[in-house]
Amino acid sequence: MREYELYLVIDAEAEEEATDAIVGRVSELIAAGDGQTSGEVIKVENRGKRRLTYPVRKRQESQDVLFTFHAPPETLKEVERVLKLDEQVLRYLLVRTDED
Repeated sequence: MREYELYLVIDAEAEEEATDAIVGRVSELIAAGDGQTSGEVIKVENRGKRRLTYPVRKRQESQDVLFTFHAPPETLKEVERVLKLDEQVLRYLLVRTDED
């Protein structure tokens, strides 16, 4: 399994329950893995609210969450699909951090 970081930019106007639901859903997807191999969430860091440099979907502020996790590469497709469908997620960045 490889190590990844996922940076989420969530709408600041979203209620805390909605943000917790997004974080929970992503954690569940990572833990489920690809069906054969399960993933592992190492750390979830809520970076709080911050002002955006430029408007994203007409929003000026966001809540940022950083995930660090191990998962099989096949898991990422489902995580990205769910993030694209969620209207509260303004942007996300998924990068591989291990050195292969």
